[in-house]
Amino acid sequence: MTLVHQVEPDKIPVTILTGFLGSGKTTLLNHILTERHGHRIAVIENEFGEVDVDSDLVLSSEEEIFQMQNGCICCFVDVRNDLIDVVKKLLARKDRFDHILVETSGLADPTPVATAFFVDEHVGKHVKLDAIVTLVDAKHIQQHVNDPLLDGRDNQAVDQIVAADRIVINKIDLVEDPDLVALEKDIRKLNETAGLLRSSYAKVELESILGISGFTPSYVSERAKLLDLDGHDHHHHHHHVHDATVTSESFIFQQAFDEDKLRRHLTGLLDARGDDIFRLKGIIAVEDDPRFHVLQAVHRLLDLRPDHPWGKDRPYTKMVFIGRNLDRAELKRGLVACLA
Repeated sequence: MTLVHQVEPDKIPVTILTGFLGSGKTTLLNHILTERHGHRIAVIENEFGEVDVDSDLVLSSEEEIFQMQNGCICCFVDVRNDLIDVVKKLLARKDRFDHILVETSGLADPTPVATAFFVDEHVGKHVKLDAIVTLVDAKHIQQHVNDPLLDGRDNQAVDQIVAADRIVINKIDLVEDPDLVALEKDIRKLNETAGLLRSSYAKVELESILGISGFTPSYVSERAKLLDLDGHDHHHHHHHVHDATVTSESFIFQQAFDEDKLRRHLTGLLDARGDDIFRLKGIIAVEDDPRFHVLQAVHRLLDLRPDHPWGKDRPYTKMVFIGRNLDRAELKRGLVACLA
């Protein structure tokens, strides 16, 4: 398959990949990195939480992977400047790639991320924003879009849909068709112009999301008018911040887990606390198994399955919970009880 980039010949296209927690961004990223599309893609990743799990979930490839773990790109000006600095470093090696993919945190408003490609003259001369691609979790997005606890604060799930040039409605295998049609109508109320795609396991035709020249600057420019370059949002009269009720708790274990115990514990935990636990992800070391296991959970849906052998790496476990009302001590007690 060949992607036809419709941007200025000398400018490198940039795709911003966004979507609320658990929408399937890492799955789509792996799909992009493993497809034979003939392009060399540099990836800039951003984590929410102090323990980086996503880089372990991204399959090894020849593409460049850059981690930004000092906060969400969109929140503080020093972090946004970090994004610009990373892009500048990439441009110094631009013979090694021909597309840049920025994967934002699941709690990021992508609009200030997009403005980063306009505020720096050097970056603006060499790259062009190709599209903002938003993944939507077909089963869970409604409860985040209509979240009553936000109480008038920025709703990142809404921001991500409004800013999109392409919207991928993912996990359609988990919902009935009438619900899917209703969801598409609701999305259209937030964004009338973005192309809509449906997918399971984030499998989409890459020419429908990369090299599409889909970026329409009107929404970003309007939001940019409200943003000083020092990061102040005058519409809200405060620094742009995430929903303060959402936090993360991260854990690292060197000891392997009893798989059956862990599965039973997490199933019970999500059954009881699924409304509060938006997202759970991790790399798990399982007793007597040479493979690492990938843990993915969204609310009450849990998936724990073996993946590749550890290879030269010493087995370990990294796990991140993202949600509300997270009791770290309680979470840790439950996990420790499942160690082999």
